[in-house]
Amino acid sequence: MADVALLWHLHQPSYVDAATGEVVMSWVRLHTVRGYADMAEMARRHSGVKMNFNLTPVLVRQIEELAEGKVKDRWEELAKKNAKDLTETERHDLLEHFFKVNWATSVDPYRRYRQLLDLRGRRPGAAQSPQNMRRFKEADLRDLQVWFNLGWCGFAVRKKYPELEELIRKGRDFTEEEKHRVLEIHRAMLKAILGEYRDLAESGQVELTTTPFYHPILPLLVDTDSAKRAMPWARLPERLQAPEDALAQLKKAQEAHQRVFGRKARGLWPSEGSVSPEVIPLMAQAGFEYFCTDELVLFRGLEAQGWKGDHFEMFQAWRVEEGGASLKALFRERPLSDYIGFTAARTEPKAAAEYLRAHLEHIAQVMPKDGVVLLALDGENAWEAFPDSGEAFLDAFYKELGNSKSLRSQTLGGHLDGKEGRPTGRLHSGSWISGNFDIWIGDPEENLGWNWVKRTRDFLRQTQAKGNLSPEVIAAAWEDLYAAEGSDWFWWYGPDFQTDSDMIFDALFRGRLQNVYRRLGSTPPPGLSVPICSGELRLGVPPSRAIEPKLSETPSYLDWAGAGKYDAWRDQGAMAQGDRRVKTLQYGYGEEDFYFRLDAKEGFGEEVIVDFHLPAPVRLRARWQEQGWRVNLEKSKDGVAYEQTECPAEVAAGKGLQIKVPFSSLGWRREGGEVSFLVRILRAGSEVERYPERGLIEFSGPVRALDMKNWYI
Repeated sequence: MADVALLWHLHQPSYVDAATGEVVMSWVRLHTVRGYADMAEMARRHSGVKMNFNLTPVLVRQIEELAEGKVKDRWEELAKKNAKDLTETERHDLLEHFFKVNWATSVDPYRRYRQLLDLRGRRPGAAQSPQNMRRFKEADLRDLQVWFNLGWCGFAVRKKYPELEELIRKGRDFTEEEKHRVLEIHRAMLKAILGEYRDLAESGQVELTTTPFYHPILPLLVDTDSAKRAMPWARLPERLQAPEDALAQLKKAQEAHQRVFGRKARGLWPSEGSVSPEVIPLMAQAGFEYFCTDELVLFRGLEAQGWKGDHFEMFQAWRVEEGGASLKALFRERPLSDYIGFTAARTEPKAAAEYLRAHLEHIAQVMPKDGVVLLALDGENAWEAFPDSGEAFLDAFYKELGNSKSLRSQTLGGHLDGKEGRPTGRLHSGSWISGNFDIWIGDPEENLGWNWVKRTRDFLRQTQAKGNLSPEVIAAAWEDLYAAEGSDWFWWYGPDFQTDSDMIFDALFRGRLQNVYRRLGSTPPPGLSVPICSGELRLGVPPSRAIEPKLSETPSYLDWAGAGKYDAWRDQGAMAQGDRRVKTLQYGYGEEDFYFRLDAKEGFGEEVIVDFHLPAPVRLRARWQEQGWRVNLEKSKDGVAYEQTECPAEVAAGKGLQIKVPFSSLGWRREGGEVSFLVRILRAGSEVERYPERGLIEFSGPVRALDMKNWYI
């Protein structure tokens, strides 16, 4: 019987504006009424399945403050206000923020919410258009206030409050009373959610772990130069060495966990699975018995010691010894964890559950005796991509796990108790993303952020040493600094990830550092008022001129110069997918043909679908067969039912794929018209990558004058 340990990571950074004390984005509240409540409900339904939850202290604190009314939630206040009394600025904010939900699963399936989105427009910046705003009447604004908060409600809260289903069926023309009732239900869920997890832990079915308080990247906090070990090429910021801060973040986490859940946490999920040898003694000093991180951290550490073993050796308890400290460790199985987070939503629920069970049972046959498979992943963002918030999938998966004759669900501590653990030797310095720290350091924006942390910390220490301020003031200043040390700000800096809220995250980060100076009676440096983030969505550029490339296994750069380009590798949001293989997409047109090019790692997929929405619902479906790629064309009248038709397309392959197809086949005019499309990649019959993750690639169609418009010397 092999153990399976499920670790669901629940985390949100601090959204509290340091200057006003107001919560500027409502993700804690909104994820509570979907992910957090749903995961607790599913655990109760399957009481025989043991599991583990990682609740970060910065998340727990915000839940408490919101539930107790200690902080104001800006979006909640915006929703509460009578629709007829909204100012022009508030109307713009409503249109900007109240569509921030997965459109495919939470907007488009609901006629009225979809209608409101189309009324506003789907293009970036549509919310700020005065013309778009004028289309919204009082009833439209009120319906939007309701639908945003209604759309975030998951299956658990809908089951507990059937009146929500009645509102969904009603669909429109909501009253102020109905709107306030939805928000009352949100607040009731906030007040109850931590107690639900505490009860699950006390039952023995669930073990709760924690994370350093504000979710910092511990190795970088101890020493930013540790990034060089896995990234010798990187240009790093001024060296910061703050092991005292790392220890404080760990101790604060333990104190908070014991206060809220009645006991200290035995285990730690280091922020983003980030570890280094130097953090092991600090974890032990804070009272932790074990930690979990990614398989790549284990493999790279062993390979550095000359190991040439078998991948299946990973599936056992390990022991890490450093600086006189000893901690046990488990390393997550990446492919199956990523399958849940990124692929299961695009697969029929029962089939996805059976896929996981079959692969886990195979691992059970070849793993070491008394072994364990750790599946660890985000326990909140993933469910937005499921049409039912993941209910059918989780229900099927837990049933498969509970009924298996060779698998046993287990808590982390339950598996590790009584096991000595195999020594890892010297631990690799890295995270669960690519085994390094590239996401959080090395880019000019990220490095500037680190330099501001160091400069502010140095000022705080110097001021503290003077002894002129009270301990309470100094403690409050350190709290702001600890918040600025969190990983989430650096996640959104640089080219790796992006969101339409980048500038808000930037302002929150700089606001925390500015507040350190204010608390100490000083004026913040002027540089901290300047945004670090460039503020642009870096998803790509539209075509700049007509092209007529020759399709070839080794495409010419000049042939494709002027094509639209979409950097697929940058298109990631709050979760990082480890097995993305598509690098870039290029697209453009000549006199009579549309050209599409995909560059990727080898083995990127067996099927590529280019799904056009405008000017007509058409699909290009490229399938890999023994003789090479074959392209079919499918047309639709309604965007739902598609029929295959003749397609005189040309195709070429190399490390990627190139397609040429006539305008006439796509239903395009030779002049003008808007074009929008997305690209899907399938492997083994399942959709594994989609670009863009949300929304569509959009550009203006064929324009004969384009070359002259963009002509230059």
